[in-house]
Amino acid sequence: MPRAVTLIRSDTLSDVAEYAYAATAPAEARLVFLAGSCPLAKDGSTVAVGDYAGQTAQCVANMRVALDAAGAALEDVISTRVLVASTRQEDLVTAWQVVRDTFGDHDVPSTLMGVTVLGYSDQLVEVEAVAAVID
Repeated sequence: MPRAVTLIRSDTLSDVAEYAYAATAPAEARLVFLAGSCPLAKDGSTVAVGDYAGQTAQCVANMRVALDAAGAALEDVISTRVLVASTRQEDLVTAWQVVRDTFGDHDVPSTLMGVTVLGYSDQLVEVEAVAAVID
């Protein structure tokens, strides 16, 4: 099945960033806007309390389920935003490494942000995503 997402890189921008700087989808693509994926188990409890990597892994697992329900996959994601409840850069990097490793070569444009608090008790990470698919 052909993918709708085209990742864009530029030789005039730094190659330090571990993601493409832009992405496009054709006009006929169906956009899928996912709610922020949280580190919640099916029963609503927060998993991996105190563990940035563990919570990020759960966020990504939940995101895969939501993508599948929408007829999409990780390779259809066009952008992400990773929210980390911390003022420590190393906590943000820990969460980012899980996201980066999950996406592999499909290194979509991403934003990594430290925030003061997230919505659920003991929640440290949330991952937002937009996907584009051609039906």
